[in-house]
Amino acid sequence: MLIERHTKEVHDKISSASVIIAGLGGLGSNIAVALTKAGIGHLCLVDFDVVEPSNLNRQAYTMSSLGLYKTEALKDILLSINPYLKITTCCTKVTEENIPSIFKNFNIICEAFDKADNKAMLVNYILEHYPDKKLVSASGMAGYKSSNTIKTRKVMKNFYLCGDETSGIESGLSLMAPRVGICANHQANMILRLILGIEDV
Repeated sequence: MLIERHTKEVHDKISSASVIIAGLGGLGSNIAVALTKAGIGHLCLVDFDVVEPSNLNRQAYTMSSLGLYKTEALKDILLSINPYLKITTCCTKVTEENIPSIFKNFNIICEAFDKADNKAMLVNYILEHYPDKKLVSASGMAGYKSSNTIKTRKVMKNFYLCGDETSGIESGLSLMAPRVGICANHQANMILRLILGIEDV
């Protein structure tokens, strides 16, 4: 069915692609769902946290996910969508020391952390040590401002940034499903474009 919808050429590229997602919250969990529905071949899911009630307002989890590690809860959800998807999980906190062992084998990296310092740590390390890898990151999706302020920008070669780049929870705005989901799907769409060899935004 996906071949019929996408064409064989597009489907073959997507189904043979591998993507690593760092952070499985409002961004990462929804990015993973979007890529799974598009027919991605392999996802590596990286997070160390467990699902809490406060996550349910914007993340892909359900009540039955509460108390489970996000890596395992999301794996179950994704396999219920596509049982043929290859999934690897890494239930650990990303640090500068373990970045090489976690990310070195993936050419497309999706940064989807909640905290600014974690985002900066991963982005800066990848840009410095792995400049040839494609990196899709996010900044600014809190609140309920216009959907049209969330955009995808090519910051430099191989580095893409999605969001409005301003709105964060530190400004008193809460994270809500609609704008978080819009930003997540910007990231997912950019990843699909990169898989298909399209490098502009």
